[in-house]
Amino acid sequence: MIKVTVCIGSSCHIKGSRQVVEKLQELIAQNKVEDKVNLCGTFCMGRCQEGVCVTVNDDFYSVSPDTVADFFQKEVLAKI
Repeated sequence: MIKVTVCIGSSCHIKGSRQVVEKLQELIAQNKVEDKVNLCGTFCMGRCQEGVCVTVNDDFYSVSPDTVADFFQKEVLAKI
């Protein structure tokens, strides 16, 4: 199981964390990997300057609504 955690704190929310979460939910469903990906939310990860903060099994990434599809392909699907 791959754990994907998205920051939903105020700074990341302003930068589009809601859109990132919605797109990840959509991509997980489209790729039928609901049983392989655990999508979670968390509050501040302490790296607010770096955009929407996302971790995949403790590896940190900065994601935006524009880069979330590429991120999902490279960092989530590729590891399944």
